Amino acid sequence: MGKRDNRVAYINPIAAARAKGPVQNSGPTIQDYLSRPRPTWEELKEQLEKKKKGSRALADFEDKMNERWRKELAKNREKRLGDKERDKKSMDSEDKKDKKEVCNQIFG
Repeated sequence: MGKRDNRVAYINPIAAARAKGPVQNSGPTIQDYLSRPRPTWEELKEQLEKKKKGSRALADFEDKMNERWRKELAKNREKRLGDKERDKKSMDSEDKKDKKEVCNQIFG
């Protein structure tokens, strides 16, 4: 039995592209891109200033969120401080009881 011939013809892709002929461009050329209208320096400065100012709606939203966050923070702070004060009061009463017991054991 003979071996199967599995050789493939090599085609140079560059030569094949040249043989097809020039390619029709469907989009803008490099020349079109380079000769596009550009803003003047003053227009650019105006655009940058507008960007720096930002939108008023966004600033209002951020202020509103900051106020909410501050209120929530104050509320949680009061809650935590209230819990600590309650803990201190309960600890103080427990400490007094412990001291009385120790005094009673030693002296009484």
